[in-house]
Amino acid sequence: MKVLSLFCICVVIVLVTRYSNAFTRNDFPEDFLFGAATSAYQWEGAVDEDGRTPSVWDTFSHSDNKGNGDIACDGYHKYKEDVKLMAEMGLEAFRFSISWSRLIPNGRGQINPKGLLFYKNLIKELRNHGIEPHVTLYHYDLPQVLEDEYGGWIDRKIIEDFTSFADVCFREFGDDVKLWTTINEANIFAIGAYSEGFLPPGHCSTNEFVNCSTGNSSTEPYLAGHNILLAHASASKLYRLKYKSKQRGSVGLSIYAYGLVPYTDSKEDEIATQRSKDFFYGWLLKPVVFGDYPDEMKRILGSRLPVFSNEESELVKGSSDFLGIIHYTTVYIANITPAPSVLPSNQEFFTDMGVDTIFIGNSSFFKWDAIPWGFEGVLEYLKQSYNNPPIYILENGLPLEHDSTLQDTPRVEYIQSYIGAMLNAIKNGSDTRGYFFWSVIDLYELLAGYKLSYGLYYVNFSDPGLKRSPKLSASWYTGFLNGTIDVATQATTQQQSLFPGSSSL
Repeated sequence: MKVLSLFCICVVIVLVTRYSNAFTRNDFPEDFLFGAATSAYQWEGAVDEDGRTPSVWDTFSHSDNKGNGDIACDGYHKYKEDVKLMAEMGLEAFRFSISWSRLIPNGRGQINPKGLLFYKNLIKELRNHGIEPHVTLYHYDLPQVLEDEYGGWIDRKIIEDFTSFADVCFREFGDDVKLWTTINEANIFAIGAYSEGFLPPGHCSTNEFVNCSTGNSSTEPYLAGHNILLAHASASKLYRLKYKSKQRGSVGLSIYAYGLVPYTDSKEDEIATQRSKDFFYGWLLKPVVFGDYPDEMKRILGSRLPVFSNEESELVKGSSDFLGIIHYTTVYIANITPAPSVLPSNQEFFTDMGVDTIFIGNSSFFKWDAIPWGFEGVLEYLKQSYNNPPIYILENGLPLEHDSTLQDTPRVEYIQSYIGAMLNAIKNGSDTRGYFFWSVIDLYELLAGYKLSYGLYYVNFSDPGLKRSPKLSASWYTGFLNGTIDVATQATTQQQSLFPGSSSL
């Protein structure tokens, strides 16, 4: 992600200590869900078995040397073993995605019976172990055939095809699935796939940092974002009209939400931070909650930002029963003067936003410090600015070197502090209803391949059997969930810069 890979910071830090009270699982609402997450391409493997066809993620991952998900964790064959591990941990919910090209190999039309059976069996296995399935319909894996046919998410044809795919999923799995996320981290998907080129299908305007074979960074992310919103809203409307009265489930959209805080106390940085929130959060959330894009985005982007018709605005407004939040870390925002996007050749999402994004403390693009106060701030901002929507934390976790150690103490400290921050937000009125740790086991990671991992369970990718072994974090999460671990009063450190200084990576 260019905005986060171009800037680091060398600063003098003031340590401001804040305390979160001791807490246990019982301090959360009775119906609150604690779980963990994966996605299809990162977990299943078996990419050419039983009728599955390639997705854009297959194509993208084979274009570099970071590895791929051809085998991944072999969840397609080992799902019963993994569900057993989840049950032993005491997980109350499991978030996974459905591979569109496994279920409907041609992107539309005929259903693959073996793909259908796999997901039915997985859901049954979860239910039999008392684990609530939370299904994501789209996690970066558009059938390659649809990308080849019309360009995927930058063409309005995707709206009909996605709605038809969702219809199949609702019909076939909806009696046992009550929580549906339409599109994974929709904002970062549009940015990464169509402005910066680091997510599949890898579109961008070629620049000094990345060489893309196709794309237009000045327009495509906003076209994709527009179609994402319309596809989400179309699927949500379908569910409400056709399935909700019987299945009684909920459909939501998810976004990636950095904590965003001003680098200094200057008016310019405060304004830049609000502009960043409009671009990162408001781009997708304002339409879903209020029916239109943020005024600041409309002012800056002009004709490059698509316009909703009155009918589309009504369709999108109120289309999300809950908001899925994906959060890992918090960054400083500093204003750029003058805004660099005035030159057409330099127009892309981050220059349009007109800010520097600067990591806090020892954080970097691939590793970060625990900054729980930033997480709490995100939940508070969403409560105040977007009518306190029901929220599920769909991803939160800490990457570490994959083969480093099973004693992943930094991950345990990270989980503790973020769950504590989330509880503080709930006590302050946030309607947060669930937390999914990323990830339940080590996975193939999109940006880091197999070098970094997030799992509660270690996977030995050199072992033909892909043996799973519990890390310290798995033991901690188990103890927290079954009530044998009480989190003691702990200090969390807020970092504040005394003076700025930056250097390029």
